[in-house]
Amino acid sequence: MDETYDVIVLGTGLKECILSGLLSVDGLKVLHMDRNDYYGGESTSLNLVQLWKHFKGNDKPPEQLGTSREYNVDMIPKACQFNLFFMMANGSLVRILIHTGVTKYLNFKAVDGSYVYKKKKIYKVPATDVEALKSPLMGLFEKRRARKFFIYVQDYDENDPKSHEKLDLNKFTGPVLLIFQCRKYGLEDDTIDFIGHALALHNEDSYLAQPALNFVKRMKLYAESLARFQGGSPYIYPLYGLGELPQAFARLSAVYGGTYMLNKPECKVEFDSDGKVIGVTSEGETAKCNKVVCDPSYLSDKVKKVGKVARAVCVMSHPIPDTNDSHSAQVILPQKQLGRKSDMYVFCCSYAHNVAPKGKYIAFVSAEAETDNPEQELKPGVDLLGSVDEIFYDTYDRYVPTNDHQADNCFISAEEGGSHGGSESLWEVDVYWDECLEVLSWWEIGLLIPFVVGLSPYRYLSVRELLAESWKVLYRPVDLLGLAIAVQQRAPF
Repeated sequence: MDETYDVIVLGTGLKECILSGLLSVDGLKVLHMDRNDYYGGESTSLNLVQLWKHFKGNDKPPEQLGTSREYNVDMIPKACQFNLFFMMANGSLVRILIHTGVTKYLNFKAVDGSYVYKKKKIYKVPATDVEALKSPLMGLFEKRRARKFFIYVQDYDENDPKSHEKLDLNKFTGPVLLIFQCRKYGLEDDTIDFIGHALALHNEDSYLAQPALNFVKRMKLYAESLARFQGGSPYIYPLYGLGELPQAFARLSAVYGGTYMLNKPECKVEFDSDGKVIGVTSEGETAKCNKVVCDPSYLSDKVKKVGKVARAVCVMSHPIPDTNDSHSAQVILPQKQLGRKSDMYVFCCSYAHNVAPKGKYIAFVSAEAETDNPEQELKPGVDLLGSVDEIFYDTYDRYVPTNDHQADNCFISAEEGGSHGGSESLWEVDVYWDECLEVLSWWEIGLLIPFVVGLSPYRYLSVRELLAESWKVLYRPVDLLGLAIAVQQRAPF
């Protein structure tokens, strides 16, 4: 352990493992440590015995629940502002998985359906034209108005003024609400609420006062993800649970030379007299480094609490009622329907995704905590589940960094909004990816931009190799663009 590394990563949560993988691919010497004896941190998936021990302090679950090893229950308490329990099928995280080759370590399955809660009933979010015509969410005339708006969003192209209908969202800085109400659309308040929360996946209403372009991009991403696998929803989910994601990126890091050490207690970050990080000490040994990447628990004096997540984990013997017997589904409960400040979410997966024995279902109810009583606060979502075999309640604090990472070279991952939990997926990972970029110097951002958007086949090459390849792409504009972004003057990491 007494060596020098470019970066030391503390914690094996999803964000930390993504960064570890990307930095190792880029040729940096990475040491990845975790105080736990398993991968994933708070993003891990537990078997039934581990779940029982986590919530009840013993390892003797009832026999009628089935074999422990057949369970893979996600512990990820936080969700970025978008949906991380399920992943957008065409989102940034999926693109990263594909372009890093991490998909060879994972298998995914489409989620059966997406639903929305309205006036104490669950309704299917339409996934086809036929479903849209039959849906009771809107009246006939409102469907015609909504259809015109959807066509406008679908056809909108930032670089094509003809698609803007004299409303360039690059310049339009008024609230999104004006788009709905302007000119020919004139959508009703209930329709606005449905589109904003069930399609654009905003978890509260502040988006109505924000610039409109991001809102349109989110709607387009939803539509693109829905069309990618032509299923009943825009989401996918990994077999064996979300805990497979950090493990897959850990494998990527190891393939490219990353060093992993689990079960390392008391990882203490060391600083010099100027307050800059110089290494990490554990069990009397110190590994030197230039930079540290970690989750908030490793540098508790450099973060602040910004909220908490209330969450219920349920084991059931049936699917969520009124979801067409879906083996996997999401139900969105918009804030206005519950009189809350933010949305509540219900997620369900089952033996179809290899997370429970045959005939068993795992459901999660989560929301940004607004009270100190999670059982009462989550009751509207839990009531939708019907009878449950077992239920566990918990709350998790959320933190954001307060340090200046340019001053101390410590990059602490923020724990984003807690209800939509992990689908985005980067979108869901877009939130993660923004933070990933903060960890990289500007020249590494240049290397990874074409890598993420899939423009460049040169994503793993050194600058010397890139320059050697440059003469080959002079007449291929797309390759030249990727190469030009990559070959920037590099500074030391």
